[in-house]
Amino acid sequence: MKIVVAYSGGLDTSVILHWLKETYRCEVIAYCADIGQEDELKGLDKKAKATGASKFYALDLVEEFARDFIFPMIQAGAIYENQYYLGTSIARPLIAKAQVDIARKEKADTVAHGATGKGNDQCRFELTYAALAPSLNIIAPWRMAEYQSQFKGRTEMLAYCAEKGINVEATAKKPYSMDRNLLHISYESGILEDPWLEPPKEIFKLSVSPEDAPNKPEYVELDFESGNCVAVNGKRLTPAGVMRALNKLGGKHGIGRVDLVENRFVGMKSRGVYETPGGTILHFAHRQMETLTMDREVMHLRDSLIPRYAELVYYGFWFAPEREALQAFVTESQRNVTGTVRLKLYKGNVITAGRKSPVSLYNPYVATMEADKGAYNQSDATGFIRLNALRLRTRAAVLAKKK
Repeated sequence: MKIVVAYSGGLDTSVILHWLKETYRCEVIAYCADIGQEDELKGLDKKAKATGASKFYALDLVEEFARDFIFPMIQAGAIYENQYYLGTSIARPLIAKAQVDIARKEKADTVAHGATGKGNDQCRFELTYAALAPSLNIIAPWRMAEYQSQFKGRTEMLAYCAEKGINVEATAKKPYSMDRNLLHISYESGILEDPWLEPPKEIFKLSVSPEDAPNKPEYVELDFESGNCVAVNGKRLTPAGVMRALNKLGGKHGIGRVDLVENRFVGMKSRGVYETPGGTILHFAHRQMETLTMDREVMHLRDSLIPRYAELVYYGFWFAPEREALQAFVTESQRNVTGTVRLKLYKGNVITAGRKSPVSLYNPYVATMEADKGAYNQSDATGFIRLNALRLRTRAAVLAKKK
């Protein structure tokens, strides 16, 4: 047996890495994906090997994450339950995909992850494994009786680390858990399990609170080509560059904080607090660009699919055929979503300040309330309304006979 384990260097995966080595007495390869965690990745190579890994992979997936995962999801307008920007959800398929690639390269027969049996991440990891490498064996320690009996909670895990000489920064008093990537930071568990409790001000990392944001609004322009943002304030950027620039702007103005109780795939409700400054701006700007350039029926059809698309991402079906089919439609719908959106950022708010496009479907000569010089014949609306009212008149007549 040879195992590739998804490893972050935190308490859970540090314990799991050593436990796998100790339990299965086989080669364990640690792998960490850089998807924008920033300084959280420092020193993981030495730490992983000291914990028992025979090899350590650290893959820079930041640009791929933005280009092939965040941007297609933004094009689809996907927000789960009308609140959650899917920051954790969209990252897991990429992490699992790269883990499968390493397993193939190393000729490993097993992959392992540290996701809890109560959460969504176990589904996202394992559905990706199933879609891309169904022959791989999967070890999910948190669902194993022998692991659960040994580690009932953080106290036992910290004691295990002390006994085995595993260096971890966690403490038994940490009041919540945090997960960061290029799109967002999520906070959950601990003190946040009380949905009546307001999140402590000090937990937030990416944004100032709206009341502490600048008293003067700031304007920003986003350029789009075929549904993707390609420049911020006239400076052309890569997808990851766009996200970094918007995260900085959004954080400065207190944009993108969300506190919600969401419905997990496994059936329970959970409370999560999120910071998504750049993603919030990008979603809003993208929609404004669509209002100017997208055909009405195409927009309404795409919008009807948003809840389903968001569910697929949230549940972990990124590599499922139905998501890929939806994405093909989304890509087609974005063909003419090109132009510039100007926004005003102010104390947690994203406000439209203008939009323009070389392929705009907005015709001021038709829409004007002034004389339109024959661009639109208002009398045509008479027949249009009569035809649309035909079924209503027919129904009204039938109801009148019943009285």
